[in-house]
Amino acid sequence: MSAAADVVEAALKSAEVDYEQPRPGAFLARLPGQHKLATMTWLIVGDRVLHIEAFFCRQPDENHAEFYRWLLTRNGSMYGVRFALDSVGDVYLVGRLPLAAVSEEEIDRLLGCVLTYSDESFDKALELGFASSIRREWDWRVKRGESLANLRAFARFADPENR
Repeated sequence: MSAAADVVEAALKSAEVDYEQPRPGAFLARLPGQHKLATMTWLIVGDRVLHIEAFFCRQPDENHAEFYRWLLTRNGSMYGVRFALDSVGDVYLVGRLPLAAVSEEEIDRLLGCVLTYSDESFDKALELGFASSIRREWDWRVKRGESLANLRAFARFADPENR
């Protein structure tokens, strides 16, 4: 294993982050959140850079222009990673770090950024891109007497009393 991979592994262990290493130099870390329950984050050591990639959410169902505009606006104030889209419009947090800059402190900082940006942005992203689906889910659960616990963050627009 390379020196950078050793540093990444040491940083993950030091931060007590759950991770798998499916192949040498590739780490899949599970970052637990409060709004987004978990952000699965790849740290892949390449020949010249450390690649960081975390799935954020699938492409929005609606309100595409405002959804993507909001993501782009967020990018301007972010450190180390940015929001990016894949070929179908699903959203990821991605970044690259030169191997010379890889340290336990920088890995910890980047993982903290990924978790913060993912967790703090998740509810707003769902509101912008999936409001109709959330309202339908709310109504369906009420009709069936199901729990609304994990939808409470959206009550301001999903609960019929607030619409």
